[in-house]
Amino acid sequence: MKVNDALTGAFLVALAAVVLWHIQGFPAMPGQKFGPAWFPGLIAVGLGVCGIALVMQGTRSGVPWIALAEWTRSRRAVAGFVSVIAGLALYVVAAGPLGFHLTAIALLLAWMRILGTRWSVAIIVAVVAPIVIHLVFYKLLRVPLPWGVLERFAF
Repeated sequence: MKVNDALTGAFLVALAAVVLWHIQGFPAMPGQKFGPAWFPGLIAVGLGVCGIALVMQGTRSGVPWIALAEWTRSRRAVAGFVSVIAGLALYVVAAGPLGFHLTAIALLLAWMRILGTRWSVAIIVAVVAPIVIHLVFYKLLRVPLPWGVLERFAF
C-alpha cells in the first residue's frame, strides 16, 4: 500500500504539535539556558518542518491519497497476510496454555500451506523449526519458552 506523502506529513505535524504541547510542562533548570524540554522541542520542530514539506510535496504530486499494492489483488497473498496477523494474535493467547512447540508447529504448518508450500516441505519445516528455535533460545540465549501441555517433558 502506498500512502500519499501529504498524509505522512500531516501525521508528523500532528506528532510535533503533541510533543511541543507536552514539553510545556517540563520544569526549567535553575541557572541553565537549556532545560529538559530543549532537545525534545528541537526534535519536534524538525519533525514539524519535515511534515510541512511532505504535505506540500504530497498535495502538489497529484498522487492518490492511498493506492493499494499489486499483491492485494491476489487472494493467496491477502490470505497469507491476514493469516500472519491472526496467527501472531493466536500465538499470544495460545502459547502459554498450549505451549510454544505445539503452537509453533500449528502456526507454521498453517502459514506454509496458505502460502502454497507442498505438504512434505511444510510438515518437515513445521516440526524441525520449533525444535531449532527452542534450542537456540534455551541453550544459547538462556530464554525459556512456554511448555504448556508438554510441561512434563521439559528438560
